[in-house]
Amino acid sequence: MVTTTANYNDSRYRTTTGDGLDGVVRVSLGGYYATGALLFDGRALLTAAHLFKGGAVSATVSFATPNGTQTVSATRFLQHPNYDSDSNNDLAILWLNNPAPVSVTRYDLYRKSDEIGQVFTMSGFGRVGSGETGSSSEVGNPIKLKASNRFDADIGALKSSLGGAMGWIPKAGTQLVADFDNGKSAQDALGRLMGTHDLGLGLNEGLIAQGDSGGPEFIQNKIAGVATYTASLSRGVVNPDLDASQNSSFGEIGAWQRVSHYQQWIDQSLRANYPDAPRKPEDVKKQVIEGHSGINYAYFLVQFTGIRSAPAQVVSVDFATRDGTAKAGSDYIAVSGVLNLYPEENQAVIPVEILG
Repeated sequence: MVTTTANYNDSRYRTTTGDGLDGVVRVSLGGYYATGALLFDGRALLTAAHLFKGGAVSATVSFATPNGTQTVSATRFLQHPNYDSDSNNDLAILWLNNPAPVSVTRYDLYRKSDEIGQVFTMSGFGRVGSGETGSSSEVGNPIKLKASNRFDADIGALKSSLGGAMGWIPKAGTQLVADFDNGKSAQDALGRLMGTHDLGLGLNEGLIAQGDSGGPEFIQNKIAGVATYTASLSRGVVNPDLDASQNSSFGEIGAWQRVSHYQQWIDQSLRANYPDAPRKPEDVKKQVIEGHSGINYAYFLVQFTGIRSAPAQVVSVDFATRDGTAKAGSDYIAVSGVLNLYPEENQAVIPVEILG
């Protein structure tokens, strides 16, 4: 994954089992590979829609665990219905045919809209390389790396600054952009192109590369962005790209789908696919037999019976599991997060994975 400021063998970019990035997975399909992230229900991955342009898919998802790499097949996916050739709405959900390994981290969504200016962590299986040389041409055996960057702007602000110098039409508010800085003003792409000056994070800085498509970007360990594309941009005589070639080198930009903008689509797509989820209080199972193998769901049904102050109001509740007779890690997988009830939605379930 990612081109990095220093050599990719530097320990700061390496990932290890148990470091919280186990839920960042390699997705192999159609003779190529990409990246995805395991969502909080333990059975669905968030990734990029452009991976599924060919339609029907049979994918293999690889998880790093303390017992080595485990693979799970996946044959069902959902592209965002408004995905287009300008990389708008470039999100997809891929469902595993079997539950993910218990040891693997599940991720909630970053739901606030304050991403711009924040430092994020990216991780994925893309081509390696450095900002000086760009990404490698040889893929070899993909390895998972990590790096950091800072969300500099919304894609709409960049389009307003460049106009026709951008050859595609992104929708404002739906993508976040960051540039690959080397500490020099000459390669401060978004500083030179739109006045958003920032010389980077030093050796921690990186950028996505080919193979990182669909990979997550984290703020506070929650998925804030999904990797979509890189670009080498210029305006007139201003060309910040170090080598004027689109290869994830210093001076290029990366774009990520803004997860906070798409949280309703993600949440409701997951809810529509939970197996045997209760639809009314009398359907809720007060007890779930864990059995001796496999993973099942126990559901908590949350209902809102009040009056919304406005038709478009989103009602939110924080939640967290707590041990009783069942113990987290041996009987169930602990979960916590925020449940949103969207307009015209007065109930939803919280799934908890029960361990056999």
